[in-house]
Amino acid sequence: MRDFPFLCAMKKILVTGGSGYIGSHTIVDLVQNGYDVISVDNNSRSSPLVITEVEKIIENKIKNYTVDLCNYDDTHAIFQENNDIAGIIHFAAYKAVGESVEQPLLYFENNITSLINILKCVAEFKVPHFVFSSSCTVYGNPDVIPVTEQTPQKAAESPYGSTKQMGEAIVQQTMNSLKDQQAILLRYFNPVGAHPSGLIGEIPIGRPANLIPAITQTAIGKLPQMQVWGDDYDTRDGSCVRDYIHVSDIAHAHTLALNYLIEKKYESNCDIFNLGSGNGFTVLEVIKSFEKVSGKKLNYAIGPRRPGDVVAIYANNDKAVQSLHWTLQYDLEDMMRTAWAWELKLKEITA
Repeated sequence: MRDFPFLCAMKKILVTGGSGYIGSHTIVDLVQNGYDVISVDNNSRSSPLVITEVEKIIENKIKNYTVDLCNYDDTHAIFQENNDIAGIIHFAAYKAVGESVEQPLLYFENNITSLINILKCVAEFKVPHFVFSSSCTVYGNPDVIPVTEQTPQKAAESPYGSTKQMGEAIVQQTMNSLKDQQAILLRYFNPVGAHPSGLIGEIPIGRPANLIPAITQTAIGKLPQMQVWGDDYDTRDGSCVRDYIHVSDIAHAHTLALNYLIEKKYESNCDIFNLGSGNGFTVLEVIKSFEKVSGKKLNYAIGPRRPGDVVAIYANNDKAVQSLHWTLQYDLEDMMRTAWAWELKLKEITA
């Protein structure tokens, strides 16, 4: 449990997408910091067994609904049964960039409809606090790094990114129309790693597009080899730079965001925070870190530059550090160590 003062007093928090990667870690953090949590997930992109693993970590039961938030009546019923919800953290969304390019209407329908349905209930049931899971994809390809919350948004690079840009606008404009209700938009960069218990972590669908699952799946033999897309960029070692942050640090930021709203520290009815490490790591630095903590030599090849890749992007996290009192507990080696432990656990489960 993190040691800091706050006023949660067993306030009831609804976590949408609670069986997902970041949602499940956030439930753990919320409960360990005194919140009463309700989870909802339709399990279209997650396993219902995740909640069972969460319950092992927190040593308690979680009230969980298997509901598609695109169904308004079913969503509304959750609020009717729980009319004392003090806050919502909204994770539920599809998030695969490549899939969103292939099926844009699926992403627009799912991500936007579910958000609208939740916000209708926020308005009707006067839920005071709302935290929206956003992404650094809202910045597009920024002209200047590190990225701050004031960095102008460029055109989104994918329909997924567009749904985050639209989602932010919907939340902001909805909050402008409501009284005594506030929201926070959390823009995270690249969540990686797994819970130190080894019981929950990321379960990629299909061939992973993200670096860390590609590394661990290659190391364990699920993939024969991984590609490093370019080693001739103007960076420390020629490979691209990205901002990686441990998923448990991301999860804790959501607890802090709720504290911030509950303690009425906000200056506007909709505030924005970047969640990043404040530093970038190159692809080759990440690979070397993995090889160090795992003791395994990774089978990778240097390929050509990949179209659409940005040379470097990482966050300025000063605002979250100063206003939310957010401090990072995990370094790059922790990210690699927990990601590898989770991959080994998945091998046991599927054996």
